Amino acid sequence: MKYAFIQHHRQVWPITVQCRVLRTSVSGYHAHVARQASTAPRRFLSDEALLVHIKAVQTQTRRGYGRPRIWRELRNNGVRVGKHRLQTLMQKHGIRAKGKKRFKVTTDSNHDLPIAPNLLNRQFAVAAPDKVWVGDITYIATDEGWLFLAVVIDLFSRQVVGWSMREDMTRDIVIDALRMAWFKRHPSKQAGLIFHSDRGSQYASEDFRDLLKDYGITASMSRRGNCWDNACSETLFG
Repeated sequence: MKYAFIQHHRQVWPITVQCRVLRTSVSGYHAHVARQASTAPRRFLSDEALLVHIKAVQTQTRRGYGRPRIWRELRNNGVRVGKHRLQTLMQKHGIRAKGKKRFKVTTDSNHDLPIAPNLLNRQFAVAAPDKVWVGDITYIATDEGWLFLAVVIDLFSRQVVGWSMREDMTRDIVIDALRMAWFKRHPSKQAGLIFHSDRGSQYASEDFRDLLKDYGITASMSRRGNCWDNACSETLFG
């Protein structure tokens, strides 16, 4: 009954929205339509019916299959289709596998900016809040491209106290994250707060160093190429 309602109103509301409201899965809907199409009395599937089968495979595999694997999956499900026809239909409707994530470099340590000493020295056990903050940057793949995420972590609670997300990886992303942490926690300038990070150009930039100075925070940086010096943030991103 739910699937019939969705089919009837698919030109009015998006299928994903209807499935969410009716508390059913998108893959279940596509599988239902595919079963209906496969039981049709004619032996030759129309492009519309074949497209339903293709979308069902794409939904079930979270767009992980390209044309060769979709073709094999269709044959395993009893759907006979030529490789050329399948390729033409997929190209016509813009159906393709979701690209694999490519490694993005987030630390550019090849610069001539000042480097702070490693004051933290892997002493990750902190006795009180707002004694040591750790900053780092990671990347997130979305359907619209890459997004970069900068965080500030309080080592005492391992809580994210500041963050910023942008499409670029300039010094502004770490500055915004630090400002959020500062206005959220308001640590005392006499507390001796340390901010630890890698040697990335964003953290070594003059603007970021000036902001640390204004807040009364002392900078600390990992040794070159040593991920263990910043292991606490790597654990969060992992």
